[in-house]
Amino acid sequence: MKKIINGLLIALILVAGFSCTKVDNLPGPNAGFKGRIIDKTTSANLITETSGMQIKLEELSYSATPDPQYIPSKQDGTFEDDKLFKGHYRVTPYGGAFWPVDGVELDINGTTSHDFEVTPYLAIKNLTNSLSGTTLTLTFNMVAPIPDGLPQIIDVKPFVNDTQFVGSGANINNYSDVNRITLNSNYSDVVGKTYTLTIPSLKSGRTFYARVGVRVNDSFKQYNYSDIIEVKVP
Repeated sequence: MKKIINGLLIALILVAGFSCTKVDNLPGPNAGFKGRIIDKTTSANLITETSGMQIKLEELSYSATPDPQYIPSKQDGTFEDDKLFKGHYRVTPYGGAFWPVDGVELDINGTTSHDFEVTPYLAIKNLTNSLSGTTLTLTFNMVAPIPDGLPQIIDVKPFVNDTQFVGSGANINNYSDVNRITLNSNYSDVVGKTYTLTIPSLKSGRTFYARVGVRVNDSFKQYNYSDIIEVKVP
């Protein structure tokens, strides 16, 4: 009996060992998707911040109602993911400071490229900057490419950082949040007005990067941004 029990134990150990060392032969991700999100009003990339907008992918190869996955944008308005499975997808720009757009269906196989056009809610125009001592002053106007139906404008805000990655997720709070202007206004109340943001007490001898952001009260409350300026404080 003892020999039988020992034999069974050895057999179980061998089976368990074989199960643990079995090679997974399932194929891994074998495709990639990249492109640009383009500002329809300028034909240039819609500048944003890292993850300021996303590409929503819904793989339709196996389901009509799949769980979506997302590719975050880069600050320059491009996106890329090289760890996807090839298949037929519905692809939609999503979660950014632009008017909603319909998705497109396409096949992703190998490295697939596709650009999207969107219309931003607002654009920062006529941005000027001046530095007096350690105080930075930014002046600008806001323009809505599509004014009709624009959600209320929540606020305008300076974003300042010590790297070129600057936005709502990357800024120095003492220079950014405290100097914002709360609006909660309709576009008709702000059109044609010149706004001024003042950022005092920048540290001497440092280089900063600054931009202006404005957001509306939609589902995502992301910012439309100006270009980034470099500020060298003497």
